Formats: sequence, structure tokens, C-alpha cells
Amino acid sequence: MKHIKYIFILFVVLLLPQAGEAQCAMCRAVLESGENASTAEGINNGIVYLMAIPYILVGGLFYFVYRKIKQ
Repeated sequence: MKHIKYIFILFVVLLLPQAGEAQCAMCRAVLESGENASTAEGINNGIVYLMAIPYILVGGLFYFVYRKIKQ
């Protein structure tokens, strides 16, 4: 169980800083040309949300498989 905490901390440290600036090139170009900063922030948050869900699901799957094997 101790190893799971270390893996989770490593996951957070390595992936969250990258998630803060996630935007595709097209979205970034369109949003930087506009004057509405709240729209850009909303789009950026949506991209980060969509990117995080698969990582959380796969991490949960690996956690349950690990627990099952450990028993």
C-alpha cells in the first residue's frame, strides 16, 4: 500500500505541470488573437479536463488489478 502512495505522488508531480498549459496549436492561435481572456481560460480548462479523465480511469484500472493480484 505504501508503494501506491509513491506512485500517485509521482503521477501528480510529473503530469499536472504539463496539464496546466494544454492547448492544441489551432485553439491557441484563435484564442490568442481574441481579446476575451475568460474564453481562453474556459477552453484551456476543458482541454485539461478531457485529457485527465483517461489517465484517471487507467490509473484506477491498474490499481484494482494490482489489488487483485496482491490478494
